[in-house]
Amino acid sequence: MKTYFSKEPRNDWLLIDAEGQTVGRLATQIAQVLRGKHKVDYSPHQPGGDFVIVVNADKVIFTGAKLDQKIYTRYSGYQGGLKKIRARDMLKKRPQRVIERAVWGMLPKNRLGRRLIRRLKVYVGGDHPHQAQKPVKMEFN
Repeated sequence: MKTYFSKEPRNDWLLIDAEGQTVGRLATQIAQVLRGKHKVDYSPHQPGGDFVIVVNADKVIFTGAKLDQKIYTRYSGYQGGLKKIRARDMLKKRPQRVIERAVWGMLPKNRLGRRLIRRLKVYVGGDHPHQAQKPVKMEFN
């Protein structure tokens, strides 16, 4: 038996419209595309996924009471440096960060994951500066 290694992974550009999508369900689909699990020659130790452009990040949906109950935290490293912000306020201030944090939670926490998260481009409005890459619009059920 011989092990097959793909020589040259082909990276496509995919466009996803986040309007009306649930954050968690959208993030799982994005994470799978970034990892390359939708491709035939998937290899868990190689970055064979596609680039993902997400537009309308400010129009995502949280189900239930998550808008008021979900809290994003960050820590500065100093005593008393724990910062907390609710999901409702995060959607108003930095809506692209909501999707980025959700997808980052579903990627591996190693150098491969750090390399994959750089392939995610999230924008607030409907416009993006990646028209030259000719992204393919991707639909989810």
